[in-house]
Amino acid sequence: MKLFQRAQRSLFGEILDWMLTPLLLLWPVSLALTWLVAQNLANKPFDRALVYNAQALAQFIQVGPGKRVRFNLPQPASELLRADDSDNVYYQVLGGQGEFLSGERDLPPPAAPEPNEMEIEAPDGAHLRDTEFRGLPVRVAHLWVRIEGSRQLALVQVAETREKRSVLATEIIKGVMLPQFAILPLAVLLVWLALVRGIKPLAELEERIRARKPDDLSPLDDHAVPQEVAPLVASVNDLLTRLKDSVATQKRFLADAAHQLKTPLAGLRMQADLAQREGSSAEDLKQSLQQIGRASVRATHTVNQLLALARAEGGGATLGQQPCDLARLTIEVVQDAVPRAMDRHIDLGYDGLDAGTAELIVPGNPTLLKEMIRNMVDNAINYAPSAAGHPGVITARAFRDGFSRAPMIQVEDNGPGIPASERERVFEPFYRALGTNVDGSGLGLPIVREIARQHGAEVSLEDARPGQPRPGACFTVRFTA
Repeated sequence: MKLFQRAQRSLFGEILDWMLTPLLLLWPVSLALTWLVAQNLANKPFDRALVYNAQALAQFIQVGPGKRVRFNLPQPASELLRADDSDNVYYQVLGGQGEFLSGERDLPPPAAPEPNEMEIEAPDGAHLRDTEFRGLPVRVAHLWVRIEGSRQLALVQVAETREKRSVLATEIIKGVMLPQFAILPLAVLLVWLALVRGIKPLAELEERIRARKPDDLSPLDDHAVPQEVAPLVASVNDLLTRLKDSVATQKRFLADAAHQLKTPLAGLRMQADLAQREGSSAEDLKQSLQQIGRASVRATHTVNQLLALARAEGGGATLGQQPCDLARLTIEVVQDAVPRAMDRHIDLGYDGLDAGTAELIVPGNPTLLKEMIRNMVDNAINYAPSAAGHPGVITARAFRDGFSRAPMIQVEDNGPGIPASERERVFEPFYRALGTNVDGSGLGLPIVREIARQHGAEVSLEDARPGQPRPGACFTVRFTA
């Protein structure tokens, strides 16, 4: 049960609800219990007086001549019994045969000479009960008295209206309840102030975050917050750290991309200016157009690689996974690259398991995996030296490791290889090995590593033929077994 409904959840409001709701619900219960306790306390002194009166009246029961039971109540005692300004006191005395001896003839007797379930037995043998007499609620104390020389029991009853009891119970309730009417609002106020004080660190944390500059991604101070809020601050700090790394990566990527695009765009502008020179011959114009074409192809390739890298970095969150056949994807890439390889006099082939082999089915995104294999094959085609008399050789494989049984993809060439000092750097964006005159963007291998990482795979680079003058390069992508 919530006392206050809000359109938006409030931590302060929910805590206040859970603290005040039980308090306000228990308050009526406290009132009812206080009323019952007050009634019991108000009955006790007057019940003792009733029992005393019944015992006093029992002393006046006598057995006269002929064993006749008599009741002689002196006048002073009768007057003392009725000397009550607030309540009416009645009594009744019945003999062993139920004959009326004295008092009020119509006072209702108990059901039997034993207490029923509606009666309360006093410690001294008297019994107490509540009933009505002449339309008024009364409290009755009755006592069974054994007649001397007989087995018969005489009945003595003393009844009293409940006015004094009600007045005393009301006074007790007033004494208990009136302070509660003042204490309850004070308790609510103290709870409110305690909550305001308790969530003050959250408000201070909010102010510190709002006061930050947009470029301030430094971690928050987790020592200035309560222990319960420290895990939340730690999570925010972890998010800030990852966001800072992401922003730094994006800035570096944009700077490198701008640098890489600047060269072909500058070449396009220069060739366009040369083509517009006065006195340019048709041969000069043709050469300028050829240069413009090559520069546009290079710029297009760089842009496509940038888009592929961006797609690879965001592909894990945007594209779903499905069973992928590594052998089929590798074969399709090799088939698509054969015309380009033939133009460069390169012997490109596939050597691995057949498509449809269950051992090479892995969960992943087929579009990204095919992009990864294509970049590995294109990189080998670009850097494998080849001529009509001495063709280069590139082999693509899809197989399972003989020891770990992990699915693997390999692309091997017979080129000059990559020195050990540069094998880690070739996976950095826009890095190109020294001593090569190959056109490229330097993004192919970073794309390979990023796609492999998203599929839980590792990329390694080693010599294809260690110790040979031309050791070649062997790129391996190892998936989880």
